[in-house]
Amino acid sequence: MQVPRQRLAIRQAVERLAEILGAPGLTEDARFEAPARNGRVCDAVLRAQNHYFVLKWKRSGSASVVAGAITQLRMAQSSFSRGEIPLLAVPYMGEAAQELCARADLAWLDLSGNARIVVPGIFYQNLGNPSLFRRPGRPQTAFGPRGSQVARHLLIEPAGTLKQREIASGAGLSEGHVSRIVRKLLEAGLVERDEDGVRVIDRGALLDAWREDYRFDRHHVIRGHISTRDGESLTRSIADALDRAGSPYAATALPAAWLWTRYAGFRLSTVYLASPPSATARRDLGFREEARGANTWLVVPNDDGVFDGAEPVDGIRCVHPVQAYLDLKDHPERAAEAAAELRSRLLLRGNGDL
Repeated sequence: MQVPRQRLAIRQAVERLAEILGAPGLTEDARFEAPARNGRVCDAVLRAQNHYFVLKWKRSGSASVVAGAITQLRMAQSSFSRGEIPLLAVPYMGEAAQELCARADLAWLDLSGNARIVVPGIFYQNLGNPSLFRRPGRPQTAFGPRGSQVARHLLIEPAGTLKQREIASGAGLSEGHVSRIVRKLLEAGLVERDEDGVRVIDRGALLDAWREDYRFDRHHVIRGHISTRDGESLTRSIADALDRAGSPYAATALPAAWLWTRYAGFRLSTVYLASPPSATARRDLGFREEARGANTWLVVPNDDGVFDGAEPVDGIRCVHPVQAYLDLKDHPERAAEAAAELRSRLLLRGNGDL
């Protein structure tokens, strides 16, 4: 199903809100022009159950687009009349975008049947419906192979504002590629640009947007087993063997999160290798390839940028916490807990700086 044009989409969102609130007259009361004081930020003002909802429509519910919408609504909210409630409507709200809305305390609904509206006197939540607007092929994204290089550099680099030339040099890309990627990030409301350069608006939002698009299975993963008593000793034995052989590597996901935070014990050890392991390397590791019951994933990345920012932690080379956080998305065991701990302690501590 195609995403409807804006006017029809807004009407459908109004009808959805009327259904949720049990207010059939809501559609008739809707004004489909935003108040002049709010410029183009809002698309409709709706009255129901003594509440005024100021609705904003976006054609995508991806984390990057939703992050931009949240920023817009926050900036516009100071001009709202007292008691007006921002409401975001999208075709389908992705999981990462739902988390962004929850953290921003923003009411939302989608045209696929999902919604979360928690305001004084109203509590409505209905989640889990699949998207009605899936399209074949991979959508345009700011986080393809080159886009990931830019996002990684922006999140790892401690400087607040960077010139595009500096980003290009640090990410190993041409200035033309960086310019196109930055334009997508600007459109998504994830960065801002002025005469001093490019600055991330909200590091958490950028991280969430990238994580939503990220898929660990795009790397080449070799699953197998190495006999050992626990995950930490397994990772250490792998690191020792690779150090002796002079083979570049970096632990990621569960073992990296453990080494960085000492939180969430693990069984599965995931390690990036610069190249596929030879028969000799497998023998030295004691590695037996088999998917069932695997406790070791040897991973050849589709992007060498995964090694950017890697450093030794307690004698074992680990990827940067940003990369470990991304990789935990598609891991079993206590990966969700480990990701939350890594995020709160190392990625978004204090004022949001990494």
